[in-house]
Amino acid sequence: MDSDEKYVNLIENFRARLQALIRVQPVLDHMHSIDNKHKELIRSKAGAEGEREAVNVLIDTVIKKPHSPGWFREFVDALANGGSEHAAEYMDLNPPAPEVEAENDNCVRLIGLLSPSLLDMKTLEVCTQCAAVRILTADDVEKVNAETTNHGNKRGARELLRRIVKSPPGWFSDFLTVLQNTNHFFLYKELSGLTNGERDSMGGGPDRGADGGADGGADGGADGGADGGPDGGADGGADGGADGDADGDADGDADGGQHHKVISLRDYQAEVAAPALAGNNVIICLQTGSGKTRVAVYITLQHLDTRRMEGRPGKVVVLVNKIPLVEQHYSSEFEPFLKHRYKVGRVSGNSQLKISFPDIVRNHDVIICTAQILENYLGVSDNEDDERVELSDLTLIVIDECHHTQKGGVYNNIMMRYLKQKYRNLQLRKQGEEPLAIPQILGLTASPGVGGATKSTKAEEHILKICANLDACKIMTSSNEGTKDLFKKVSIVEERRKDPFGDVIKDIMTSIQQHADLHSTFDFGTQKYEQWVVQKEYNAAKEEDQKVRVCAEHLRRYNEGLQLSNVIRMCDALEVLSAYQEEEKRRKEAPEEETPIQVTDTERFLFKLFQEKREELQRLAMMPQYENSSLSTLRVEILKEFTNRANARGIIFTKTRRSALALAQWVQGSTKFADVGVLADYVIGGGDQSSVKPMTSAEQKDVLNKFRDGEVNLLIATTVAEEGLDISECNFVIRYGLVTNEISMIQAQGRARAQNSSYTLVAVHGSGVLEKESVNEFRQKMMNKAIVKIKNMDQEEFKKKITNYQLEAIQERKMLMSKKKKMKMKKDSPSEVFFSCRGCNKKICRGEDIEVIDHMHHVVVSTEFRSHYNKKENTNLQERLVEYETNLFVACNECGQRWGSMMLYRAIELPSLHVKNLVVTSKGKKISKCAKWGELDVCFPAFDLSAHASLTDNALDSD
Repeated sequence: MDSDEKYVNLIENFRARLQALIRVQPVLDHMHSIDNKHKELIRSKAGAEGEREAVNVLIDTVIKKPHSPGWFREFVDALANGGSEHAAEYMDLNPPAPEVEAENDNCVRLIGLLSPSLLDMKTLEVCTQCAAVRILTADDVEKVNAETTNHGNKRGARELLRRIVKSPPGWFSDFLTVLQNTNHFFLYKELSGLTNGERDSMGGGPDRGADGGADGGADGGADGGADGGPDGGADGGADGGADGDADGDADGDADGGQHHKVISLRDYQAEVAAPALAGNNVIICLQTGSGKTRVAVYITLQHLDTRRMEGRPGKVVVLVNKIPLVEQHYSSEFEPFLKHRYKVGRVSGNSQLKISFPDIVRNHDVIICTAQILENYLGVSDNEDDERVELSDLTLIVIDECHHTQKGGVYNNIMMRYLKQKYRNLQLRKQGEEPLAIPQILGLTASPGVGGATKSTKAEEHILKICANLDACKIMTSSNEGTKDLFKKVSIVEERRKDPFGDVIKDIMTSIQQHADLHSTFDFGTQKYEQWVVQKEYNAAKEEDQKVRVCAEHLRRYNEGLQLSNVIRMCDALEVLSAYQEEEKRRKEAPEEETPIQVTDTERFLFKLFQEKREELQRLAMMPQYENSSLSTLRVEILKEFTNRANARGIIFTKTRRSALALAQWVQGSTKFADVGVLADYVIGGGDQSSVKPMTSAEQKDVLNKFRDGEVNLLIATTVAEEGLDISECNFVIRYGLVTNEISMIQAQGRARAQNSSYTLVAVHGSGVLEKESVNEFRQKMMNKAIVKIKNMDQEEFKKKITNYQLEAIQERKMLMSKKKKMKMKKDSPSEVFFSCRGCNKKICRGEDIEVIDHMHHVVVSTEFRSHYNKKENTNLQERLVEYETNLFVACNECGQRWGSMMLYRAIELPSLHVKNLVVTSKGKKISKCAKWGELDVCFPAFDLSAHASLTDNALDSD
């Protein structure tokens, strides 16, 4: 199919959509390839039969052969420049996401259904406001005004309604705002879908017509609660209809409507919010469960209201460090409280939005996103045509879990841009030039930590540096957070006396070491042994010693099984080992009609060794007298909590996803737990770096909702539940052999929010866990003292220290960037790099065959590469609504080694490689230990979509 035919098909496929979206007259003005005779014919059609029929004729004229060079581009540009941007998006293969499109279609239908009521609007006034928010073009305004003047208000209203629905998605929310601003409260309520009772509470019943409510003080107005700031306590926005209609009368009635959620701050929340409400950069440090996010929502609302009152635009970005937090903050906090007045959007790596992030920023007042997304669009692009977001576009940045604003973190990268601009502004002012606007910063944390400090001076320095990184003038804490009494205890577990199950695994490991002629001085089942065996695997891959490489990989798995048998049931540890063996065997099975995959003598030896010992392991796994003592201790602690409490609700924190899943199954399968009313489930993370199926955001939310509603009263979780996730209050927390740092300890303790809560540490004697916990307690006390000292510090001294740290950080970053620039210049050319299969050393592709999508996905574009791999179903992947993913991975067709996954990009299926599964040869030197592409000193080119036009054509054909 040639390109002209492809474009004709594209236009025909979207003809019905184009008929509904094109503003024909202004588009014609930009169509220079259409002669005046045909233009007049199309205009006559519009006057006689309406715009839809005129668009039909326009399309027929555009696609009619012969086509002049660049005809399709001219058509798309005419749409974009002629007020039909939404239609242009379809032609550029960049339509809105299906859910956005469906929502937009519903809005169009709603306008049609309610048009009889809408015809009574003050058309000229509404038209002016619609133009101001850019949902009507200048041409639209001219036509609406002419229709109103010549034929009356209702005809003008019909023209206006016909035209606003052609705007890109988001117009409906803008139209609602216009109705509010022009005092059409009844129409606003009609379109908002409020119930009759809610409408009556707003004071604008049906008998009041289009202007219903106008006499009632604008239903409370946007600023009705503006005076209920930090001094207003818990009712700081409720009395004056603070959450009433946007831009209404500032003296709104006290009984103004409350048809949406009203923000109420407790006294301690209002206290910590005060400096931020005054426009200062601050860090708010409140313990987990104290409502930090609610305070941020309140500050956001007041910030936007104040700027709107002053006639200045407001734009707030809320940054989070985990994908599930995007949806949580959006649906539980920001959207419910702000949607009545402002447009709230969210974006994360799981989003399917087809519009660009800069467009989302432009079209929303509040944007909740993962920090990396903002960083990507603040950065300098390789392509000058790529859109960017500037710091000056934003007026407030809220940084959740801001203690992560440290060296090397994405939060710090964003803040470094801010600091550079701040000091550049000082120079501009000295030179008498206009400085560039920078946003207000609000940081949220439960604990800034001490950064591993052992002395109080270092703890103070760590916290001051975080303040400097966030340019905070204060760190706000409250002594009146309603702190709950927390009973802390430690349950010491004695080491196992007999472990025949572990002894069999050790015998297997000894046999493998002898087979591969490997000798270790470290004990089986230890972290040091794991590090040793991983290094052996790296070296063997580099040296192409497949015997040692495969044996080392199996030893690592057995070592993991040994560690698990000391934490979970023996049968669960055996299941992990069995699953690995089965997966390895499956890997050796070639798809039908494919070349058989080779099985080496070493692999046969390893499979046989496990089979020979499997029956004995199964027998021992069923003997409860040999179970680890940790489980027995944990059982006692759980039963105590559920026996001694009327409404026990708790969380058990464990180290790995595998142990979380296994512990949940252990509890669910025990009658002892069922007898005391234990209802258990687990929560784990969403990444796919583990052999356990990751949890989707929806699955996490479902479990947490069940916990909130009482369907589940015991959560077993990895550290994903320590920080950020919205978990209902519980009255006991158990850390099962898991200790990290003081921040994690404080986060975990903060989960026990109810009165008389308990925090229990279950630790094996001699494991070092208890000692680490003691260190964390010491650091927590040191942190609290440091915060108090910093809060009481002389403001000039504080400011001086902050300035020094900032200038040091900027200078350090400058040196680092200079070093990186030099290193980049020295980067290897892709032509000097080759990739081999980690499993069989077969050369599979060159660096020249690899291109990069969105700075992260390394895809092979060579057609020859297809002959090297098989596609297999990815049993670990669950649907996570990620635009790029398919349910397939690619594996070597000779040895079955997994190389990466299949991804879908703009209807093109491409193999995306994971470098950790390959051996890299650069300039003749082998690199086996490369976990991430960023560690490879090679500059790969960006993916060239135009070079794959034939693949796109095939995709269009199939559509």
